[in-house]
Amino acid sequence: MEAVDAERPAAVLLGGDLLPPPLAHATDGSGRGFILSFLQEVFGETRKRLGGSYPTVLLILGNDDLRAEEGNLVPGETDGLWKYLHLRSTSVGEHTVYGYGFVPPTPFALKDWERYDVSRFVDPGATSPEEGWRSVPVSPGDVRYGTIREDLEILTGGADLSGALLLFHAPPYQSFLDRAALDGRLVDNVPLDVHVGSVAIRRFIQARQPRITLHGHVHESVRLTGEWRQRLGKTWAFTAAHDGTELALVRFNPDAPESATRDLL
Repeated sequence: MEAVDAERPAAVLLGGDLLPPPLAHATDGSGRGFILSFLQEVFGETRKRLGGSYPTVLLILGNDDLRAEEGNLVPGETDGLWKYLHLRSTSVGEHTVYGYGFVPPTPFALKDWERYDVSRFVDPGATSPEEGWRSVPVSPGDVRYGTIREDLEILTGGADLSGALLLFHAPPYQSFLDRAALDGRLVDNVPLDVHVGSVAIRRFIQARQPRITLHGHVHESVRLTGEWRQRLGKTWAFTAAHDGTELALVRFNPDAPESATRDLL
């Protein structure tokens, strides 16, 4: 918020994993207080200070957040503090921004934000979206047959994405941004893939070439690769994932993405 006060950006984008542990997986309703009290209070105070300079705030949830908390984002959205962007789009200036929170299957038990990627294949060491537990009910057919690939087609349709921004939680597969700390790990004598991003998102970027894609999810990726951005054709992909105690802040101009910077606050 201090950076927002000082720099007055046009928009602030939050890429998921918003609830701090252990609230992220709390089933006793304690996460509700964090969103309705803390987040609304912080952004509300910032709007009072900035008035007409208050930025457009866009956010999605991540796979560490209970999907049951979606409803608790509604009051802040109704009050104009933020826009919840999962499976939606909006405009910021001349640019369209799309949001998408699902990630490919992981080893973790919470499956609220997991989706089959391009098929019903699951990597060794991961468990399928049909296992684990969810904080909200989902139809068995959607869980069994839904994919990230199909979702992205529905979300963007046939739109020209050359000037668009996409706010993802998952990073693209086999990139600097999806490198996990799985070196030397075996499951049934099969080495685990150290790249855990989305094949569908990688193919989508390569085929549709949006202006900028923003990512998170793999918190240790920058520590392991030393890179927080990567160019994929004409697309600049940035990650704000971080596994330290600081907050990673990526600053970028959509019309000059090559000049983006990243700081730890």
